[in-house]
Amino acid sequence: MSLRSLRLLRTAVLAGFGGQSLTRVWRLMQEVDSLEREVAVLRAETGRLTAEVDRLRSDPEYIEQMARERLGLVKPGDRVYKLPPTPGPAGPSDAPGQGSPRQGSQ
Repeated sequence: MSLRSLRLLRTAVLAGFGGQSLTRVWRLMQEVDSLEREVAVLRAETGRLTAEVDRLRSDPEYIEQMARERLGLVKPGDRVYKLPPTPGPAGPSDAPGQGSPRQGSQ
C-alpha cells in the first residue's frame, strides 16, 4: 500500500468516525503513522536487497567474496588455516596476564 493510499485511508477513517470518541480516532491515527513508518523501513530494506541481488547477478568478484565469507569456500591451491574458536567474553579474572593463576598451570 502506498504512502498516499495510507493517508487517504487515514482521512477516510477520520471522516467515518465523526461520531466516535476522539480517543478512538487518535489511536487509529497513531496506528496509521506506525504503519507508515513500517512501510518506509520495509521499502528501504527492499532497496538494499534489490541492490544486493543486482550485484550478485552482475559482479563475479562479489559472488566470490560472498562464497568465501558466508560459505567458507576456497579456490583450488588456496591454503586454509583453521584457528581454534575464540572463547567467549572473558571476565576481568579470566583475562590472561591479570594475575589470577589458571588451574593446573602452577
